[in-house]
Amino acid sequence: MLKSMTGFGRAEKTIGEKTFFVELKALNGKQLEIQMKLPALLKPYEFEIRNRLQEKLIRGTVDVFITIKQLGVTKPVVINTDLIRSYFLQIKGLADELQVDTQSVLGSLLRLPEVIAPGMEILPEDDFKIFMEVFETALNELDQHRTQEGQSIENDLVQLILRIQEKEEKIINLAPKRMERIKEEIRQLLHQHVGEENYDNNRLEQELIYYMEKIDIHEEQIRLRQHADYFKEILSGSETSKGKKLSFLLQEFGREINTTGSKAYDADIQKCVVEMKDDLEKAKEQILNVL
Repeated sequence: MLKSMTGFGRAEKTIGEKTFFVELKALNGKQLEIQMKLPALLKPYEFEIRNRLQEKLIRGTVDVFITIKQLGVTKPVVINTDLIRSYFLQIKGLADELQVDTQSVLGSLLRLPEVIAPGMEILPEDDFKIFMEVFETALNELDQHRTQEGQSIENDLVQLILRIQEKEEKIINLAPKRMERIKEEIRQLLHQHVGEENYDNNRLEQELIYYMEKIDIHEEQIRLRQHADYFKEILSGSETSKGKKLSFLLQEFGREINTTGSKAYDADIQKCVVEMKDDLEKAKEQILNVL
């Protein structure tokens, strides 16, 4: 079964005075790219969270938004006493020189940059375990969305490949008539412009065989059929990430279809080739979303 790279997951849970909220959004991408917004409480655990995302999601562009609300809890702050003392001594020296009162200067000093900073606080290990349960809930919801969309993409891809195979069968049936028609057209041209008595029939047959071999499309159709069988084999496999392999295989489809078109010299076969190319492009667009 295929998985899409697109999905969405959300989870929220309140334990005591803390409310954990996790929102995950995934889109397609060649590699795994994670854009994460974490509260300061979770910064020490960022590496562990990223590892879990990588294990579960493998590929895609992922936006992670996490908040922790602490009800009734005042956030700790730290006053940089060394910095404020340095500011005050310099101001006091200048004030003494200018004979200016410094009694109200402390309030102004507290508003200077880096004098007051948020205190460093880390989420306790037990609370982090609770958070990871919430995180896993959101991650599993995203994974379910990926699976559901992947099933829809797989159904579309199967139909597109079947349509390409139908056109391939039609081309195989058209190919013998095409060869006979081309042979007859060449003979008529020779009759018209050279005359039957002025060319060697044996030599003509040799040249016709050589020319027919050059424009023969039988091998292309065999390879195209093999690619289609292998494509369906990959779809039914147990491998989780199949998008890149299927994308490479569709490129091989394109080579055989293009070669068939360049050798066709037949309006009905060219029509089949155009329809096959249209289905192939639709399949390539779908593969861009496959994990």
